[in-house]
Amino acid sequence: MDIEERGIMMRICIPTYGNDGLNNSICGHFGRAPTFTIYDTDTGEVKTIVNQSEHVGGTGTPPEHLSKENVNVMLCGGLGPKAIRMFRGYGIEVYVGATGTVQDTLTLWRNGQLQQASEDNACKDHAH
Repeated sequence: MDIEERGIMMRICIPTYGNDGLNNSICGHFGRAPTFTIYDTDTGEVKTIVNQSEHVGGTGTPPEHLSKENVNVMLCGGLGPKAIRMFRGYGIEVYVGATGTVQDTLTLWRNGQLQQASEDNACKDHAH
């Protein structure tokens, strides 16, 4: 189902490597992603923020920072069970299986091709 057909306005976040908007490459290691790209389904705005979490020498966790950006959905390649629980605690839905660019990942999500994150499909180590 297409995002617009859902009738829900969302802010979708994807861990990325740079500041190329919809052409940003997906970062495979969620917590250490240099940037997070946020797509607003209502306005079409694309915003990139620097990861300032404790994983990269900053403070706080990615779910904490992204909740302040009013993110509703996180699309990523994979992440651990602890991160999944933290995102749930902030009311952010998480989907795994993201690949390619931000645009590629949004298309996969729109087409229902990403899986909702769970304990069963969580990364068990840092080898994803």
